[in-house]
Amino acid sequence: MNDSKKLTSRDYLLSIQHLFAMFGATVLVPLLTGLNPSLALFSAGVGTLIFHLCTKFKVPVFLGSSFAFLAAVSSVIRPEGTIIPENVPLAQGGIIFAGLIYLLFSAIAYGIGAEKIKRIFPPVVTGPVIVVIGINLASTAIGDATGNLGLADGLTPEVGLNLAIALFTLAVVIICSICAKGFFRLVPILIGIACGYLLCIILSCLGIFHMDYSAIVNAAWINVPFRTTDINGVPFMSLPKFELGAILSIAPIALVTFMEHIGDITTNSTVVGKDFLKDPGLHRTLLGDGMATLFAGFIGGPANTTYSENTGVLATTKNYNPRLLRMTAVFAIILGLFGKVGAVLQTIPGPVKGGVEVMLFGMIAAVGIRSLAEADLDFTHSRNLTIVGLILVFGLGFAQMGGLTLNFDSFSLNISGLFIAVVIGVLMNLILPKGTDKIQNA
Repeated sequence: MNDSKKLTSRDYLLSIQHLFAMFGATVLVPLLTGLNPSLALFSAGVGTLIFHLCTKFKVPVFLGSSFAFLAAVSSVIRPEGTIIPENVPLAQGGIIFAGLIYLLFSAIAYGIGAEKIKRIFPPVVTGPVIVVIGINLASTAIGDATGNLGLADGLTPEVGLNLAIALFTLAVVIICSICAKGFFRLVPILIGIACGYLLCIILSCLGIFHMDYSAIVNAAWINVPFRTTDINGVPFMSLPKFELGAILSIAPIALVTFMEHIGDITTNSTVVGKDFLKDPGLHRTLLGDGMATLFAGFIGGPANTTYSENTGVLATTKNYNPRLLRMTAVFAIILGLFGKVGAVLQTIPGPVKGGVEVMLFGMIAAVGIRSLAEADLDFTHSRNLTIVGLILVFGLGFAQMGGLTLNFDSFSLNISGLFIAVVIGVLMNLILPKGTDKIQNA
């Protein structure tokens, strides 16, 4: 799609589709850590616009709340499990320093150059890493699809109902993606959410399913900086404070998200069919993430990161116009400022989100498999099997265990399965002899 064309009414609906994809995860992080959810939307929208400015408006990416910082930020804001609003500024200081580390990585990437970075991340590494990203998100999709009730007690009526709603939503998305024509084929996720939501409303009226509208009732109409607080007393905006302990708890997470960032941008590049590590360059995408995280830290939002959910939308719709993501960012800013509007989206039932997530996250994993197939790798060679196998096992295995936590005197550092997968893949690709393997031409 030509980025120079004016956005049409159809494009606005496509942007809203991206909004639905990112909303749940972006709001969930502040809900779990103790930050203000409305501010998370606002900072994600502004952060996305900052990212696009830094990347010459070329990369179709949306930035949302980073899950990598969840444990560290929670340990500062709610050390005993109870939210302490006065600790929010301390977490902001740590997030600001994480953004500064991103800027340092950006300078290093600029000095190294794109070609050297690409040689470190060939398809035999990036392909399975993309698969790890998609499959690691699978548990989130199934959790939402079951209403996060689990299957330990078997298929209870409540779990069965949630699964039925999720499967209905998924079926609508698949039918629209494959069978629909024209505009309806471009917005399968939006249509799926609308149909699933309508089904839940009908079931609620019949007394079969429970809909919770408390978020709408409790939300403020207009969020006013430094005055509006959420139900936990956390302000919409606050000024940062800097304390060494909080900084050491939060800032080192940037070492992990740096590697995750490479995986996310590689995935986005594969989906779109353009090498964003080369143009506009990894240094610019890192700069965008860093500046967005700095902004979020200064006003009280969570650290930002590129969102796999929206990359899944790109893969599903095959519409890669970056302007759609910038319009999504504007919508997110509006939702952050108008509390009631944003709260409406919080009422989307988990099974409806789960049905859509199954499609989105599955698409990401499929893109990784496609990149391996298109690289024409020789899997009769044990070198390729070894690298791919180790990436999958370490990436998925540690993810299921919640990552690897390193405890120090003054802080702890949680290393994600994705980070471990990327490091293992890079090291194995550099160490194992290539010989006459086809990977040399990948």
